[in-house]
Amino acid sequence: MIELILRADDIGYSEAINYGIAKTVKDGLIGSAGLMCNMPYAAQGVELLNGTDVCLGQHTNVCLGTPCADPSLIPSLVQADGQFKSSRRYREAYKQGMDLIKVDEAVIEVEAQYIRFKALTGKKPEYFEAHAIASENLQKALRIVANRYDLPLNDMNPMVENGLFKGHPIHALPMQSMEEKYDPLTCLKNGILNHVRTDMPNVFVCHPGWLDQYLLNHSSLTINRTKEVDMLCSTETKQWLEKNNVRLIKYRDIV
Repeated sequence: MIELILRADDIGYSEAINYGIAKTVKDGLIGSAGLMCNMPYAAQGVELLNGTDVCLGQHTNVCLGTPCADPSLIPSLVQADGQFKSSRRYREAYKQGMDLIKVDEAVIEVEAQYIRFKALTGKKPEYFEAHAIASENLQKALRIVANRYDLPLNDMNPMVENGLFKGHPIHALPMQSMEEKYDPLTCLKNGILNHVRTDMPNVFVCHPGWLDQYLLNHSSLTINRTKEVDMLCSTETKQWLEKNNVRLIKYRDIV
């Protein structure tokens, strides 16, 4: 039996993203979804998912918007205007072998986002990880905060396939959503037929959502998000997974 987590990232990114994710939870196959609790539409995203059985995680974000912590306390994470540094700056630094983030400052922000998560949802996150930034120092900060509050850490470097969730091995299927001719179902099928593990849970990370002006102004991942909404709500996808002996699980099922 193949175990698969279908995860949606970026609740709170924008109003349109929230509505797209909500559709994939209510009418589709998404069972786990991550909240960017520093973003202005985070509360609305949580409200849209009230009453569902979605497994809600903290999708810690340090590359878009305003920090939850005082910007003066985390200078390695922010620009002169107090907003987070862009993901592009982190990527460029990573290519040169540099980590822009300082561990002690990242701990301050990760902890502040956890406190905001609890305020927004009234509970602890069911999984705890970060928006894809290539930074070992950010991973170290996540581990520190996870240990401090006994949180279920998804300890996985975005640059590798295997990681740990609560100490259990977990495997990430290839993600191709940034490709121009991206076909989500083809990508999912390829991952399951050619890259899946049967000895541990697998996760396929999605970024479903509709489009609005904020997203178009701030993200290079646009139309492919709408393709994922359709794929995740498609009867064809559900039937193919059943035919290929894929059991959909959530992070909370890993014990």
